Amino acid sequence: MNNDITYYAKKRQSAKAYDSSKKISAENIEKIKALLRYSPSSVNAQPWHFVIASTEEGKNRVTKGTDDFYPFNSKSIRDASHVIVFASKLEATEEHLQSILTQEEKDGRFDADPEAFKARMYDGRKMFINLHKEEFKDVQHWMDKQVYLNLGQFLLGVSTLGIDATPMEGVDRNALDKEFGLREKGFSSLFVVTLGYSDAENDFNALLPKSRLPYSAILTEV
Repeated sequence: MNNDITYYAKKRQSAKAYDSSKKISAENIEKIKALLRYSPSSVNAQPWHFVIASTEEGKNRVTKGTDDFYPFNSKSIRDASHVIVFASKLEATEEHLQSILTQEEKDGRFDADPEAFKARMYDGRKMFINLHKEEFKDVQHWMDKQVYLNLGQFLLGVSTLGIDATPMEGVDRNALDKEFGLREKGFSSLFVVTLGYSDAENDFNALLPKSRLPYSAILTEV
């Protein structure tokens, strides 16, 4: 494994075709789950849920979100080793906030002075949520952005495992919500990520050099 993280940032590409015969190992699937779980989020809000499909039946269920309006994405979903539906919470409920506190306490974050630190953490988290809810009036958008923050870490993380990935916003979110009962659980889908190994002979993107704007266009150093 290369220790230079920029090597993977430069190397990764969004796969445009997958080799359906190649499957991700069980060991790497556990690492993939850890990447999803240990992503940063503002005030540790973790407003997300994930559906992981690996079977033919499961992947066909995901294509309920592409077959009608985005059929160009369906083949990659079916050929990929695994597919993940990323979903965002519809509401920052009190139940969710309390579950975070309970987990933080269980993980030892409040050992020095449990009640004082719990109260301080809860008040701080609630302050930011209320700020987006009452003043900026964008709390749903704010929670969605946390899921996209997860996606950024996730794409870089899986590339260090030698796994190809493709983020797809070309999905019918309503169809996915219905198929997986996400709204009944308090979530709504945002996008899908396919995972596996590129079919190099049919993946045009794998043969192209990466292209990004120069530093002079994106950086201001002061």
